[in-house]
Amino acid sequence: MGKTVGVVAVDPSSPFTGGAFLGDRIRMQELSTDTDVFIRSMATRNSPGGLARATKDAVHVLDASGKEIIVVETAGAGQSEVEIIKVAHTVLVVSAPGLGDEIQAIKAGMMEIGDIFVVNKADRENADKAVIDIQAMLETNGKSQMWKPPIIKTIAIRGDGVGQLLEKIWEHKNFLGTSGASRFREHVEVELLRMLEQKVARLMLDDLRRKGELDKVVEKILAREIDPYSAADKIIARKLGKIEHD
Repeated sequence: MGKTVGVVAVDPSSPFTGGAFLGDRIRMQELSTDTDVFIRSMATRNSPGGLARATKDAVHVLDASGKEIIVVETAGAGQSEVEIIKVAHTVLVVSAPGLGDEIQAIKAGMMEIGDIFVVNKADRENADKAVIDIQAMLETNGKSQMWKPPIIKTIAIRGDGVGQLLEKIWEHKNFLGTSGASRFREHVEVELLRMLEQKVARLMLDDLRRKGELDKVVEKILAREIDPYSAADKIIARKLGKIEHD
């Protein structure tokens, strides 16, 4: 389609060593000489939600560099890996037949966040059953939706179904262009709140450390003179100028 593409591939980190394999660039090595494609792997560093803490920043950098399409591959769909909804405009949920992914999708809330569902390895047995199962789950979603998530069968190693998938992605992009303002606004709002939380927390912690108050509060919590929730409330109240007497 003549578009420039950025890829951010997120891999899970070991809870013991913190390391990650980051093998996505190896699997996409044939793209390494394509000047219109840039691939960046990153580890979650055990950040929850299936993304790394810096994923959103990497997306911003790729966007600023002029990449027209940015693909974010999450670390996987577990119990709570749905943070991608706060980053991507179009969310694809990819599963394969016969692996129990359909049941996992229910647990993880994938049915609520998916804009397009993909059954890959569609040459496998039970591919049609996987499509029927996903369709049945989507129909049990009581929320009224202007966009009806399609289910596309693909065979990635042969490229089967990929053209149809691209058509649906573009169709969803056009749909968002007319009725996706609320989603874009939500993305901006979530990012602003995240930055405020990080910066306010950092400022307060630096102030507590500088005044030697952090160790005193920790000691009080260890001595069970106060609980962490009450301690946090008192610290915030003081910082806001509401003086409370012990």
